[in-house]
Amino acid sequence: MRKLPTQERAQRTIETIFQTTAQILESEGEQGLTTNKVAQQAGFSIGTLYQYFPSKKAILSALIARERRRVMDELDELMESAEHHTDQLDPKRFLRQFIRINIEGLGSGRSAKRAMIRFAWQHDHHEEITQALRETAERIAISMQRIDHPNLRPPTPAMMFVVTRAVIGTIRSASLEKSPLLGSIEFEDELVRLAWRMLSQSGDY
Repeated sequence: MRKLPTQERAQRTIETIFQTTAQILESEGEQGLTTNKVAQQAGFSIGTLYQYFPSKKAILSALIARERRRVMDELDELMESAEHHTDQLDPKRFLRQFIRINIEGLGSGRSAKRAMIRFAWQHDHHEEITQALRETAERIAISMQRIDHPNLRPPTPAMMFVVTRAVIGTIRSASLEKSPLLGSIEFEDELVRLAWRMLSQSGDY
């Protein structure tokens, strides 16, 4: 971003740009997305948009980064709660909450955000996106290693790599394929079952 939104009006402008970008992506795809179109549909001059973003790539990168931060903040909040209530922790319930946050943040999104998430997955060969996804997976692995429960296997690097890639990879595939399963309880159940079998001592669901 060229200019950081320090005032409430500037923050509203940024939010409007983000929402409009996501809506255009959803309705017209990447080919239909231009800075001129974003400015026009958002009700701004192109000059106002350029005060904050020099290109559509800059808008998309900032939007993707913000959504990734939101997911990480939700995961951190969940982990903090778990660490303060380890004696009352239900590992299956915790795992379901953990996976639900990832499904919503990295797959199903909210309304027009699905197209933005799909765009991020489609461009994960770009180094900046690849790095962002790598950091996300590593953060998830670190968070899961903090759980100390008798029903869970002691975490190892190999186990955590496989679990996180299995969960994120499944969400990625569902997003890219525009699967109607995204957001369904059946999809969530299967991911919880998969992860639990890999993490639990017994391997049973």
